[in-house]
Amino acid sequence: MASSNKDPCKKEMTYLAKCVYVSNPYLETMNEDILYHFDLGTKTHDFCAMFGDVKFVCVGGSASRMKAFSQYINELLGLGSATDDIPNICAHTDRYSMYKVGPVLAVSHGMGIPSISIMLHELIKLLCHAKCTDVVAFRIGTSGGIGLQPGTVVITKVSVDASFNACFEQNTMGVIVAYPTVLNECLTQELLKCSKEIDQFNAIIGTTLCTSDFYEGQARLDGAFCNYTYEDKMNYLRCAYEAGVRNIEMESSVFAAMCNRSGLPGAVVCVTLLDRLQGDQIGSSHEVLEEFQQRPQKLVGCYIKKRFCKK
Repeated sequence: MASSNKDPCKKEMTYLAKCVYVSNPYLETMNEDILYHFDLGTKTHDFCAMFGDVKFVCVGGSASRMKAFSQYINELLGLGSATDDIPNICAHTDRYSMYKVGPVLAVSHGMGIPSISIMLHELIKLLCHAKCTDVVAFRIGTSGGIGLQPGTVVITKVSVDASFNACFEQNTMGVIVAYPTVLNECLTQELLKCSKEIDQFNAIIGTTLCTSDFYEGQARLDGAFCNYTYEDKMNYLRCAYEAGVRNIEMESSVFAAMCNRSGLPGAVVCVTLLDRLQGDQIGSSHEVLEEFQQRPQKLVGCYIKKRFCKK
């Protein structure tokens, strides 16, 4: 069969009208866009009907946590009960889960940069296909703190890499492109105000260290391998603290970069489960950890409720 190297971008547009959030001329040449990892497609699903009213997107690592968040929002906004069984829109795939309550879309992203990156590509396209406007994005989750009391909520002002650079490096066909990882300052300040209104836990604005690994990448001494010393670990964590880092997780950099690339105002809100200057293992009880994990949900929920009630 003969092949053609003709650039499809030079064809007449066949499917996607130009919209906010995406920046890919090849999408305009497609007759159908299949969001494979969501098990959604533009020919099989009415995106505008399903998602057109979305104004808030909240993503987090755990599928069960995102379902619990959607149930919490359901009651908080007066749309139903916290015990309602909200259906998983992505039930036919085991990659991600997705729940919608009124204007709020809650999506799990798995663990680490590759997993959240894949999800965000398809989520941003979903918002575009649904013709959503004025959307605000949040990542809510857990983290390790540096010099903070466990249970403190960190609202990220900027995500840095392992060398404390404020960028996310994307390797595209062997070429490294650096994207900025500063998050929306106005949104960050609004969330801090919400924490003071809630007045149930400590919340701060700080720099977040985003790593590609949970063990060696975060200078832990309890992984399967360790070729550095306790002194090396402590020196690194102290350097991180001096650079303004207050917590460590594994998704904020690409989340911030893709929010900036798409134009979505974004915020990262994570609770600290331990102080890494005191140790590597999480020793709090299940009950304490459950309460900690609800804190980012309450903070983001407060912001959403204030915005929702203004409509």
